[in-house]
Amino acid sequence: MFRLFPLIFSIAGATCAGIGVVVALVIGQDTLNPILAWAAAGGVVGIVASWVIAKMILANETAKP
Repeated sequence: MFRLFPLIFSIAGATCAGIGVVVALVIGQDTLNPILAWAAAGGVVGIVASWVIAKMILANETAKP
């Protein structure tokens, strides 16, 4: 679990943080603090998503005969 999580987070975290930056810019918040806040929020979503995905992959792997 702890070896798979960082690999997934390296992709999902950057993607979710990037989505957060795009959201900030689309809604018109174009200064540094809101952009960083949205990127951090996206990073937190990436952490949760990575944890869930890693858990599901490992659960699926152990369920096979």
